[in-house]
Amino acid sequence: MENISIYHGNISREEGERLLCEAGKDGSYLIRDSETKPGMYCLCVLVSKTTTGSWSAEAAPGVPKRMFRKIQNLISAYTKPGQGIATHLQYPVERS
Repeated sequence: MENISIYHGNISREEGERLLCEAGKDGSYLIRDSETKPGMYCLCVLVSKTTTGSWSAEAAPGVPKRMFRKIQNLISAYTKPGQGIATHLQYPVERS
């Protein structure tokens, strides 16, 4: 995960929100460690890695859970509108 430029590691939710607000655009996104669920990540929604290495994101109620072999595939899928999250991912917030 450390190789991904949008992964900010162990920052707080507040710090993540601050970085997203600084980006100032709906559809901005980053990944950070979850503060409350060890081994999970936050990408505007929780993103988790299964024991078999697949990635999934919590979707809106009634939307089937999708599994991805790579985090980049998950991000690519959710950059398109209408995929089950509130806004599609448009603007990566990369760590400095």
